Amino acid sequence: MNNVPSPAEELVVLDRELARLDAHRARLLARRAWLLSVLYAPAAAVRPSRPAAETSPRGAQNVLLTLGGVLLAVAAVAFTLVGWGHLGIGGRAAVLAVVTSGALAAPVVLLGRRLVSTAEAVASVGLLLTVLDAYAVHRVGLPGAGAAGYAAVASAVLTVLWAAYGATVRGLRVPGPAAVAAGQLPLLLWVLASDAGALTVCWALLATACCDVAVAVRVRAGAGVRVAACAAAGVSGGSAVLVAAWLSVVDGGAGPAVALLAAAGLAGYGAWRAAAGAGSWPVVWAAVAGAVAVAGGGGLVREAVPHGWVVPAYAAAAVAVWAVAVRQGVPRGVRRGLLGASAGVQAAAVAWALPQVAAASVGISPGVPWAVVAVTVTVAGVLASLRLRPARCGALALAWTAGMALPGALSLPYAVTPVARLLLTAGFLVLAVRPAALAFRLPRAREAEGALGDVALGGALLGGLAAVAGAWGTGAEAVAVLGVLMGLLAGGAVAAAGTRRTVLACAAVVAATGTVGAVAAVAELPVHLTGVALLAVPVATAAAGAGLRRHPVALPVELAGAAAGAVAVGLASARPAVLALVLALCGVPAAATAVRPERRPAAGYAATALFVAATWVRLAASEVSLPEAYALPVAVPALVVGVLRRRRDPEASSWAAYGPGLGAALVPSLCAAWTDGSWPRPLLLGLVALGVTLAGARLRLQAPLLLGGAVLALVGLHELAPYVVQAVGALPRWLPPALAGLLLLAVGATYEQRLRDARRLRDTLGRMG
Repeated sequence: MNNVPSPAEELVVLDRELARLDAHRARLLARRAWLLSVLYAPAAAVRPSRPAAETSPRGAQNVLLTLGGVLLAVAAVAFTLVGWGHLGIGGRAAVLAVVTSGALAAPVVLLGRRLVSTAEAVASVGLLLTVLDAYAVHRVGLPGAGAAGYAAVASAVLTVLWAAYGATVRGLRVPGPAAVAAGQLPLLLWVLASDAGALTVCWALLATACCDVAVAVRVRAGAGVRVAACAAAGVSGGSAVLVAAWLSVVDGGAGPAVALLAAAGLAGYGAWRAAAGAGSWPVVWAAVAGAVAVAGGGGLVREAVPHGWVVPAYAAAAVAVWAVAVRQGVPRGVRRGLLGASAGVQAAAVAWALPQVAAASVGISPGVPWAVVAVTVTVAGVLASLRLRPARCGALALAWTAGMALPGALSLPYAVTPVARLLLTAGFLVLAVRPAALAFRLPRAREAEGALGDVALGGALLGGLAAVAGAWGTGAEAVAVLGVLMGLLAGGAVAAAGTRRTVLACAAVVAATGTVGAVAAVAELPVHLTGVALLAVPVATAAAGAGLRRHPVALPVELAGAAAGAVAVGLASARPAVLALVLALCGVPAAATAVRPERRPAAGYAATALFVAATWVRLAASEVSLPEAYALPVAVPALVVGVLRRRRDPEASSWAAYGPGLGAALVPSLCAAWTDGSWPRPLLLGLVALGVTLAGARLRLQAPLLLGGAVLALVGLHELAPYVVQAVGALPRWLPPALAGLLLLAVGATYEQRLRDARRLRDTLGRMG
């Protein structure tokens, strides 16, 4: 009996067989791919690859055409120069006519077949043949004609012929630029042939440049012609400018100046026409036009002014260019170029004037030419007309320069010059205090007032310094100048505000110091007594600071007075007794200042240091051998006061409580011990310092611990120093470096531990009182 499977079972069997067939097919396909790779891989590996092209077809074509044209040109030149004599007149004419006509006619046919590059190459050869034709005509037909004159005529004819040929045969780019290049020669060669002067050569170059500009503006044949015309105009015009500038500097006269002005007009016309487009060319051409116009205008003005006014002449021309640039309707690029050229010339004129003003201000030069004043005033007026803050600041600075130069220009007497400079200082002080008038019609006027006020303040200070320098050493006049200056600065400080008030107040203190010094010089006081007299300044500033209290000006004024006190100490240092007096007197205003709560810490320390220093200097001047007799009566009460203060205020620092007393007790004895050869004082001082150190460690107080330890270490060093010197002298010289090296190695090996110990010591000292 046959068992027929059910449809479900049969479907399962069919799916299993189909899956087996798919797997077998995949294995066969993979094997086939491997066999193909084995069979065809060697052939593909050995198949030579096609090298990449290193040049384009057009590039190869241009190279071939260029080489062909060059070879034809060489052949034509060789034929004309070498083989000319082998033919008769008829043969020569026939050969030249046929070859030239063919070379000029062939591009027409080639352009018709769209062989543009080939036509350009053949046309170039044809143009060269026309030059050889002109040479042949001169050699055969006109041998007696002058070379320069004939070349001028030939170049003019070739210019016309090449331009006509380029206009007739459309599509060629070579004839137009070639005609422009040939057009540069006729006028120049004609002038050279007529043996004219350099100025005529200049005008010929200018005329050629004018023609080039006309071609660049009018001709629309192609970009190549315009580019060639612009380049030719730059070369011809630049050459003309160089010749005219040389003639203007060397020979002078109106002719070169007029030529320069004509060149400037030509460059300005080119800049104006170029302003319609984009780019930086309008700015460049306008800058060239402005510079050349200044050279020409300055040359004309120079002919009408004295020799010393040459620089103002060019500065005036620069101002005229500036006036033209700021007119309405001038394109932006042209304006920028003209302003740049004018500004450069004016800056050069100011640079010429400033050293002369500086030399007159410090007394090196007896006077200043009026030309310097004219330059500074002119440039200042130009800058003042601008609505720009930097320009207005520059105008103010130049006005100050002109004011400084005016006394020298007027040849005022030596005694009157400081007065004039004081008047200038007063005027600039007014401007520094009230700068609103300087910022008239300026944008952001408030910020402009700040900048202009700072410039005016600098001018006032420099003017006062110049006035003092001019009057110094004149006795009573110097005192008067310094007194007036001090009054002006003090008044300005009262009227000013902000930082300018502080600066003026400190400057007034400096002027007061100078006034006292000048009075001492008039009184013929010795130097050390002058130091005593200068103490009036710190006393006055301390009183002023007490009146000003917490005003921002108080601290700068007091510091300026302290600086005057330092000068007094320096002047009195030559006499120890007077130095002690000066130090003590300096301590008086410092102590008075320490009464004020806001100055108590710093002024108190300063007063203490000054009084102690005065005491030590006085003891040293008196050659006292027992300083303890003077130090201990001061130290013991100071320590008692410190103990009472610590009881009343446990938070008070040990330095504030015990530092003054311990310093007064230990430091004088330490200084005496270092100069004392006996042993009792070092021994007793060492014992006292040891006790102080132990007490500081026991009570955990910084001041006794550190002061006592430092004194003890220095005493020990003093006692061991002779033995150390003796031992070092007995040791080999190599031993100290070796020991130092071992010490460094040991320290380096335990560096981290040492840092940890140092931090621990710092923390311990910080926790002490």
